[in-house]
Amino acid sequence: MATKKQSESILEAERGKTQPPRLFKVVLLNDDFTPMDFVVTVLQRFFNMDRERATVVMLQVHREGSGVCGVFPKDIAATKVEQVSAFARQNQHPLACVMEEN
Repeated sequence: MATKKQSESILEAERGKTQPPRLFKVVLLNDDFTPMDFVVTVLQRFFNMDRERATVVMLQVHREGSGVCGVFPKDIAATKVEQVSAFARQNQHPLACVMEEN
């Protein structure tokens, strides 16, 4: 079997520049009906915060109207928003959770 040599043309792999994924903030919004303890539970359960950190974020939501729970790639942020919203609905609370581009 004959083989051909390509002496003048060497193929080199081109390396494309990969961009890191865009990040999104997951934000809880204040309302007048969701109990503070429920918000702390949400932060502990879905964002792996200890009780002290969850309380600080809950108080920020309460005082400032919103609080950042974490920053994630788009698909993870969307999943967190859906999990929190579904959990709030199951427990009959109007807690709103949104994502914003970082």
